[in-house]
Formats: sequence, C-alpha cells, structure tokens
Amino acid sequence: MGSSLRRAGLAGAALALGAGGAFAAWRYLAGGRALPPEPEPRAGGACGAAGEQGKPQSKQILVLGLDGAGKTSVLHSLATNHVKRSTAPTEGINAVCINTEEAKMEFLEIGGSESLRSYWKMYLPRVLVLIYVVDSADHERFPLAKQLLHQLIQNDSTLPVVILANKQDLKGAYCITDIHDALALSEMGDERKVFLIGTHVAEDGSEIPSSMKDAKELITQLVSETQ
Repeated sequence: MGSSLRRAGLAGAALALGAGGAFAAWRYLAGGRALPPEPEPRAGGACGAAGEQGKPQSKQILVLGLDGAGKTSVLHSLATNHVKRSTAPTEGINAVCINTEEAKMEFLEIGGSESLRSYWKMYLPRVLVLIYVVDSADHERFPLAKQLLHQLIQNDSTLPVVILANKQDLKGAYCITDIHDALALSEMGDERKVFLIGTHVAEDGSEIPSSMKDAKELITQLVSETQ
C-alpha cells in the first residue's frame, strides 16, 4: 500500500475509468421472499461470468449503511460520474457494475432497513472492500450505525473499509473528526485499512464533486491492490 493511501483520512490515488468503462444496474427486490445467498449473474450484464479467457475477473465491493444514508445516490453517482439522486428506499439489492481495462468491479448495495440487515453478513466473505455510508446529519442513529459496523467486521480483521460520511452539505452535519469519534474508528484494529471521506451529492445531472472523485479513485485502487 503506497503513501497515497492514509488510514482514517481523506485519501485517493489516481486510477480513473478508461475509455472502455461501462456500467449496468439492476435490482433484486425482496418482494416478501428471502433474498438469494448471493446474486445470480444476469445475462448481458456488465459483470458477466468472471474468469473467462482474456477477460478481467469481477471484483465485488459491498455497499452498506442505514436506510436513508444515501447509498443508492452515492452508488449511481460513482458509476456515472454525474449526480443521480434517489429517494426511494432500497427494497433488496442494487448491483452496479463498472468495467475497466484492469477489472470488472461489481458494487452490491443491500437495503439498510431493519428487515434487511440480517442479510449483510451473508455477502461479506466474497467481497474485497466494504463501503459503509452514514448520514452525517442523522445524529440520533450514530450509535446504531457504529454498532452495526463493528459487528460486521468483528470476524475479519483485514477487510478494507471505506466510510463515506455522506450529506456533508446539510445543516448540522457532523464534521469528519466528530464522525471518526462517533464510529470509534480507532478501535477497528491495526491490521485493517480504514478510510473516512466526507461526501455529498449535489444537483441531479451535475458532475460529481471532488470528494466523490477522491472516493472513487480510492476504492478503485484498493480493489486493484486487494487480491
């Protein structure tokens, strides 16, 4: 890991999507039935079967956080480089695939409502990076966000974690230092790479802000280095 990546800080490294970049998205709806133990490949999707001769393998990134944190908006903004707000709660799984010359990255977002949190751990064993999104202005639920985050990682001491302190543009949003303390990031272990980045999504259709670009570059480099 190079000096460009700093523990629990604003970090990034230049590795952008090439001209061949593409993305596809779909949703698995709960619909009153149990979610599958892991997503099944969809025909024609950008993250088709991994390991085909001459093609990069799919590398999965799990996107979690409480309902209302802005996970879907962040995910689609990262995928398209333009802001796309979403106010509808995720009722299952969103999967967004980004293809580069080096790899196929599959971002899996699982809804953050209480009924879906029991599925979170099911997906951890196969992911390379965990992205955890928090609402910087949701002061009352920080203790719950902290509890769930620490429960997630307690059995894996090396899984890299990127915390996106979202909605930094809202009045009353906690600053990065306060969020670091509220989530007890100093207690996450010396072996783990942990990063905390403040983010927000602006007007629909606008280019993503520099903080979101930093997050995207960091995630891309972490995935490329975590094999």
